[in-house]
Amino acid sequence: QVQLVESGGGLVQPGGSLRLSCAASGSFFGISAMAWYRQAPGKRRELVAVISSHGSPDYSDSVKGRFTISRDNAKNTLYLQMNSLKPEDTAVYYCNRVNWYSDDDVRPYDYWGQGAQVTVSS
Repeated sequence: QVQLVESGGGLVQPGGSLRLSCAASGSFFGISAMAWYRQAPGKRRELVAVISSHGSPDYSDSVKGRFTISRDNAKNTLYLQMNSLKPEDTAVYYCNRVNWYSDDDVRPYDYWGQGAQVTVSS
């Protein structure tokens, strides 16, 4: 059974930083691409960053240069370091296993954790 548990969210001022973690259970982690998504109120869930099983990352244009995705396969844990946060980064952040077919074709599996709320506000 797959479980994804996000943590590390919170309230931060604009320009601040947060680090999200995603603890994954299941034997898939080390051989799967993983990704972070976010969903702001009233908006569709969007892909933020994706990382291959070997650690190659890619980012949405909105977070490129500010966010860093990483993984520790020995700990079955995915991370998202978020710097220079902006109010528009406010959302619930989710991690998930994905199939990464191309830069424009990243497909999440159909299981989601509870997410981590990130609020950027002064």
